[in-house]
Amino acid sequence: MDAFTDRPFSGNPAGVLLLGTGAFPDDGWLQQVATEMNLSETAFAHPLPAGGEADWALRWFTPATEVDMCGHATLATAHVLHSTGTASGTVRFAARCGLLTATVHEDGAITLDFPVSSLTAVDTPDGIAEALGADPLSVLDTSDHIGDLLVELADEATVRRLRPDIRALAAHAQRGIIATAAAADPGSGYDYVSRCFFPNVGIDEDPVTGSAHTALAPFWSARLGRPELTGLQASARSGLVRTALRGDRVLLTGGAVTVVDGELLVGP
Repeated sequence: MDAFTDRPFSGNPAGVLLLGTGAFPDDGWLQQVATEMNLSETAFAHPLPAGGEADWALRWFTPATEVDMCGHATLATAHVLHSTGTASGTVRFAARCGLLTATVHEDGAITLDFPVSSLTAVDTPDGIAEALGADPLSVLDTSDHIGDLLVELADEATVRRLRPDIRALAAHAQRGIIATAAAADPGSGYDYVSRCFFPNVGIDEDPVTGSAHTALAPFWSARLGRPELTGLQASARSGLVRTALRGDRVLLTGGAVTVVDGELLVGP
C-alpha cells in the first residue's frame, strides 16, 4: 500500500500481512518477512476475539527491527481491511503503544487516533548541526513512543535541501531526527514541512511518517495557534498528513492506494 497519498508511487509504501486467528508467529519469522519486503515498515495483524477492547492485534517491523509506533502502516492496514471487506466502520488495534483506532470516511480518507508525543526542549547537541547540515533554531526531545529529536530549522528551503550525514545522525537519537520548518507560502495548502531520518531502525529517510506527526502536530499547533493543520513531508515521494489535536490524542488523516496484492508462499 502507498499511504498518505491518493495516487500510486507516492506517499509511503507499507507491506501489510493479515494473519489467521491466534498469536503472532515467531518474532524471527516476522523480521525475516519485513526484511524480505524491504519497505520502511511491514505491518502484521491478526483478529482478536469479539467483545474485547480491540478488534485486531497489530505490530510493525522495519527491515532491521520492530518499532513501537507506526502511522503509515496502520493507515495501510485499515485500508486493506476495508477494501477487502474484512472490516467495516472504525477498526480498533491493540499495539505496543496502546489502543489505536482507524476510521474510514466516505471519500476513502482514513483518520487514525494516536497518542500525542510529549515534547521537551533540550540544548542543541554537539555535532548535530554538522551531521544534519543546517543550524537548528530549536531542538526538542519526544516521548518514548517515537524516540526522536525534533529539530526546527530556519525555513522550508533549508529543510528541502538537507543532505545529512546519516551515519553521524545515528548518535543523536533513539530512532532518529525530525527536521521541520514553517511553510514558505501560507497559500500552499500546507502549514509546515518536515523530513525524517531514522538510521537507528534501518531507514535513512522515511517518505511520510505518521508517527512523527504525533510530535509535529502539538509543536506547530502551539506555534500557529490552531488545533487543525496540514503537514507536508518533503521527501522525494512526498505526502500530506492532516492533523487535529484532541487533548492528549492527535488525529492523523490521509489516503491510501493499493499497488500490489499477492500471497506469501512461505509460512511461519
